[in-house]
Amino acid sequence: MNPTEQFQYERKNRIEEYPKDTDFQQISRDWLIASFKCKYEYNFEWLGRPIIQYPFDILAIQELIWTVKPDLIIETGIAHGGSLIFSASMLEILGHGEVLGIDIDIREHNRTEIENHPMYKRINMLQGSSVSEEIFERVEKFAKGKEKIMVFLDSNHTHEHVSAELNLYAKLVSVGSYVVVFDTFVEDLPEEFWSDRPWSKGNNPKTAVWEFLKSNPNFEIDKQIENKLVITSAPDGFLKRIS
Repeated sequence: MNPTEQFQYERKNRIEEYPKDTDFQQISRDWLIASFKCKYEYNFEWLGRPIIQYPFDILAIQELIWTVKPDLIIETGIAHGGSLIFSASMLEILGHGEVLGIDIDIREHNRTEIENHPMYKRINMLQGSSVSEEIFERVEKFAKGKEKIMVFLDSNHTHEHVSAELNLYAKLVSVGSYVVVFDTFVEDLPEEFWSDRPWSKGNNPKTAVWEFLKSNPNFEIDKQIENKLVITSAPDGFLKRIS
């Protein structure tokens, strides 16, 4: 075994042990709850634009993009545009690919900042509901001819909405690529966190994922990713298309 293989072997074994370490898991869960209370995930930027994600998840997405090398990344939910900029910058490094962002309300100040960013050359945006027939027809047209497609779902986090997104967008994902469903951790955090939101325990992205997988055996949860991260907003949310 050469040094590279040895490193990869040790890393794989180490990651496989993390789920068995109950103390580590509990500390990580406690930290996640505490960090969410103080809006930790709102603190970061990517190339000058706010990106409302945990750094752990940003790193995981970087690995996926580098591995899959998609021709198109579709993102539902734009907000300040940091995630679009991140995806576009990865594709810029790879030397190919486009990002398509969809949001029901692209605020004008955010649109202006995104359009003025150097990475905008790889970005396209659609305003409207990600689950509307009109918007999805435009997405399908845009995706036509793209061989490798990856999808990130991060808009409305209710069970009904995410289920509709999964049923529409997952079929665009190429074999070996991923649909990543963010904020599945809604199911795992205390109920009081969601008193002012339309989503809650039993009504969230994770419950939508569970329902989706019952009738879509061509996808599976890539547990190795969340086992590696330990702290993630997307437990059970890294879905790999296997057939």
